[in-house]
Amino acid sequence: MIKKNKEQKTWKVYCFSALIALLVSGAVIGGSQWFKKEAITLQQVSGVQGQNVLYTADKEGNITPLDFTQTTDKVLDAVVHIKSTQTRPNGNIQRFEYRQLPDPFRDFFGDMFKDSPQMPEGRLEPQPMYGTGSGVIINEKGYIITNNHVIDNADEVEVTLYNNETYKATVIGTDPTTDLALLQIKANNLKTMALVNSDDVEVGEWVLAVGNPMGLNSTVTAGIVSAKARNININKEKFAVESFIQTDAAINPGNSGGALVNLQGNLIGINTAIASRTGTYNGYGFAVPSNIVTKVVEDILKYGSVQRGMLGVTIRTMDGSLAKEKDVEFTKGVWVENVGEDSAADKAGIKSGDIIVKVNEVAVTTSPRLQEIIARQRPGDKVNVTVKRNGQEKEYQVVLENSNGSTEITRREKKEVLNLLGADFESMTKDEAKELNIDGGVRVARLYPGKIRKETQMREGFIITHIDGKKVRDIDDVAKILEDKDGGVMLEGVYEDTPGKYYYAFGMDS
Repeated sequence: MIKKNKEQKTWKVYCFSALIALLVSGAVIGGSQWFKKEAITLQQVSGVQGQNVLYTADKEGNITPLDFTQTTDKVLDAVVHIKSTQTRPNGNIQRFEYRQLPDPFRDFFGDMFKDSPQMPEGRLEPQPMYGTGSGVIINEKGYIITNNHVIDNADEVEVTLYNNETYKATVIGTDPTTDLALLQIKANNLKTMALVNSDDVEVGEWVLAVGNPMGLNSTVTAGIVSAKARNININKEKFAVESFIQTDAAINPGNSGGALVNLQGNLIGINTAIASRTGTYNGYGFAVPSNIVTKVVEDILKYGSVQRGMLGVTIRTMDGSLAKEKDVEFTKGVWVENVGEDSAADKAGIKSGDIIVKVNEVAVTTSPRLQEIIARQRPGDKVNVTVKRNGQEKEYQVVLENSNGSTEITRREKKEVLNLLGADFESMTKDEAKELNIDGGVRVARLYPGKIRKETQMREGFIITHIDGKKVRDIDDVAKILEDKDGGVMLEGVYEDTPGKYYYAFGMDS
């Protein structure tokens, strides 16, 4: 019986195997016949047929498809590539170069330079260094906002538009405390980007970062606003203001100075920094809010430099640990650690130990947020500061002051010829001139990319006493002498920290 069952099973296996072999053979024969009769064709369509699967809601609650293409088309033309060029002198000969003049200028000015020491033999030619970044066109007259660190210490700045046209840029002004700089190019029919109120930006809102990261021109990345009023202590300036918009849109080296935009294609911030252990994108990027950008641009164009109103206090963000340390009831706000003597806050009545909770009825919960609100004010502006003291709220009106304890606005002449030189100038006071034993002069307060930095080895702090042998007592004298000037220019002057006269020469030809 067992033997019979085994024979039946074996017979079934043979039959099944034969059936499979027959089917495979038929398929091969049939398939070969089909391929002989039919040619393989590929169908192409003009576009990918897809459906929007992501949606977002605007402030009115209207649901719309989440589509970045229209925003990208709107903003790409307004974001530029910036190339900065720096020529570094040989460090061993820099001390001599302060008095050295090129031979053509020596011949032009004759005996005026006979006392100047000669350059040492074997001078090495300086090697150029290049840096790149991004910028945003904010005005049809060619004004471009970028980061100060993109153009800092550069001799020349070059701007390339989205259509690959290239222009030389003039630095109109800078503000290292916010790491912003304003450039200008002479071009027509420029696409611009509008700035919006960054206070209206909300955490979780969709944003795009546009710039030129790692040599990849016109790159767009998407993300959300991760946080607001962030301070990462990256700016080491004395009066630095950090109240960044944080985003997870990918930002890398080269994005600096580029645009952070909302879905309407409007500028909400200038991409400035990344938080990274590797130097590349690690999930966190930071942008200067557009409200600070607007204030900086307006000040540079109107006054020639940024006007910063100050409270004159040392502050810390309130948290549970600080409340326990100071033995006070926890309150959301900003703890006043110290009040400067005779500062704006001191004159108004604010005291150490106060907790600032509002400024002009706007809630203040962190130190960066307070910094941002005050940084948008100018010396002489009045702000209403609400504090909590011993559990009670008090309001004080503070008249903000500048870093010198004054409410005056400092205006700097920003004529085109001075922009061409690439410098900010300050007229010397009579007392300062007397101390240096000079009749008067103009101090070079800050150098930008321009003719002075490119063609001389002048240091910031140089005091111009003569131009082409003519006495200089104020900034107007500098502008009058150099307007419509052609050919060589010779500057004579002194440094406060170095004895002797120094001479610098450059050409005014473009």
